[in-house]
Amino acid sequence: MSGRLVAVELRRLALPLVTPFRTSFGSEHDREVLLVRVVLTVDGTETEGWGECVALREPVYSAEFVDAAELVLAEHLVPRLVRDGPLTAADVAGRLAPVKGHPMAKAAIEMAILDAELRHRGVGLARHLGGTADRIPSGVSVGIFDTTDALLAAVQGYVDDGYARIKLKIEPGWDLEPVRRVRELIGPDMGLQVDANTAYGRSDIDHLCRLDEFGLLLIEQPFAEEDLLGHAQLARASSTPVCLDESLVSLATAADAVELGAVDVINIKPGRVGGYLEARRIHDLGVERGIPVWCGGMLETGIGRAANAALASLPGFTLPGDISAASRFYARDIVTNPIEVVDGHVAVPTGAGLGFDLDRDHLATVTTRTRPLDLPGELHVDR
Repeated sequence: MSGRLVAVELRRLALPLVTPFRTSFGSEHDREVLLVRVVLTVDGTETEGWGECVALREPVYSAEFVDAAELVLAEHLVPRLVRDGPLTAADVAGRLAPVKGHPMAKAAIEMAILDAELRHRGVGLARHLGGTADRIPSGVSVGIFDTTDALLAAVQGYVDDGYARIKLKIEPGWDLEPVRRVRELIGPDMGLQVDANTAYGRSDIDHLCRLDEFGLLLIEQPFAEEDLLGHAQLARASSTPVCLDESLVSLATAADAVELGAVDVINIKPGRVGGYLEARRIHDLGVERGIPVWCGGMLETGIGRAANAALASLPGFTLPGDISAASRFYARDIVTNPIEVVDGHVAVPTGAGLGFDLDRDHLATVTTRTRPLDLPGELHVDR
């Protein structure tokens, strides 16, 4: 069921975080968010769809950053999509393949078209992807703190909130002792994992193997994204499963990592791999090869958070993901039905499209700029 793009708008938001979020590559105090709004005409009916670009303000997690994402969407991606006529969400990746890189920008426009397409059909994303769960276990990602006592206080709060798993950000000098103290706090049975965001090198393999004593679910992305061989060496040396994040930017790179023995667990972030349809293909690879997968997070608003919950309802997502309550990051979300954690789980959205309803009044207050795009060969109407 093909549709025609008749309007595309890029919208920038400024959202303060409830508390600063520090990782090995820096601290965030607020999020500068890029949203993509589309109007898709199918069989004479116009339907609105929204996508969220997860690129950060600076190119520190990956090469992408929000200003570049806006530029490539406006000047390269959207014009290509419109130029080639009617399309479905499944067509987006192929049409945009000649543009090298920019998976987060590509994911955002595919997401918006997918939202509109599914809303037109009255189908939810979880059903469309093949999800089987109606609720999923929720984990929380905990940043780096100035003191261990502050870390423990934060972790205790998340335990009290009922989260099913704790993920700790680590870096050289902030690893063994914080992990030890958190394990003592939460006990031996609660899920605990660590995420290094590429902060270590191969010379640290022996040091990282000392984490084995803490019974971790996994260690995530300790080495540079290009260093698959280093991750394979760590996987052979350590009893803690090695998980890849930044290294896996497509189905092809995920398959290569599995073949090299560089990954025991796969973190799937739809924005990082170019969209939810590619994310599903990586999930299918994990199921086929017996590799557990889980859904990572990028401090998404309720738009991306709802879509991630739908993705994580697929049967191969056997570990709790970073789909925490919206209140973990934002005092007020931009949707009227923000994700909540109940008994350690979040409900999978069942509404049409991505499953969210916009809080349009609040969206207006946090919007810093809107940019309607002039579509080639179309009469632009500002809807």
